[in-house]
Amino acid sequence: MAEPWQAGVEGRRHVTRGGARKRAAGAGASHQLVFVDRLVATLIHLRHDLPHSVLGLLFGVDRSTVTRAIGEVRALLAERGCAVPDRPGLRLRTLTDVFAYAQAEGVELRLDATEIQVRRPPAGLGGRRAFVSCKKKQNTMKATVIADRRGRTLWTDALRPGRMHDATAARNGGIAVCFRHFPDVEVFLGDGYLGLSRDHRGQAITPPRKPRPGALPGRVEQWERDRHGHSSDRITVEHALADHKRWKQLTRWTHRRDRLPDTYRAIAGPVSDRTANA
Repeated sequence: MAEPWQAGVEGRRHVTRGGARKRAAGAGASHQLVFVDRLVATLIHLRHDLPHSVLGLLFGVDRSTVTRAIGEVRALLAERGCAVPDRPGLRLRTLTDVFAYAQAEGVELRLDATEIQVRRPPAGLGGRRAFVSCKKKQNTMKATVIADRRGRTLWTDALRPGRMHDATAARNGGIAVCFRHFPDVEVFLGDGYLGLSRDHRGQAITPPRKPRPGALPGRVEQWERDRHGHSSDRITVEHALADHKRWKQLTRWTHRRDRLPDTYRAIAGPVSDRTANA
């Protein structure tokens, strides 16, 4: 990971200077924080949400140095994608990657959405109400996450305003196109995705519908067993979401909203690395 970071730093310098390289690669002043320290500082910030000034004291550098380091390394972590179990060299970055992997390996997917509380947009801005979640009664942003049967994170998308319905967020992510191109992939979903189940029968699997009032007792009991079985199959994606929410920055986001998508992907990558090797 250090090579892309070094290349990015050098590239930005040349763009700022407005000309070609004038000295050998690696020349010039050394960084106050080596790459490993930058990575550790970023992971501490993501996990515990420590202020940059506190991290500066821990590493013996100025706050601005930590701020710049976190911005650079967070972008690198977000670009890495999610690890694949038993495939060390493979990373999943897009929804198409996940569906292609699932069809090739015969993996059943579990999909769900989670909401993260964010700051309320200032008054007078357009689209202010889009962040008000009808379920949470808070200003939130919504992430869609896919996991496998063992709760290992395989993918998460760019976050969307919390007022958007879960199924709409999945459609905007391109799940309908993936269902058409990968007809053998099955995805276990919750009650909020009944529309996807109607449009993609046999692929989008939602809980069975409750029998009508007055149905035979045996049918009601069978429905309860089927619903419990579906919930047991789908619960692993809830475990994946719980792994993400252990990182303090995802319990309540207090920074700029446009940085949350990269932050979520930067957290999902290390979590997938850990669970893929479990």
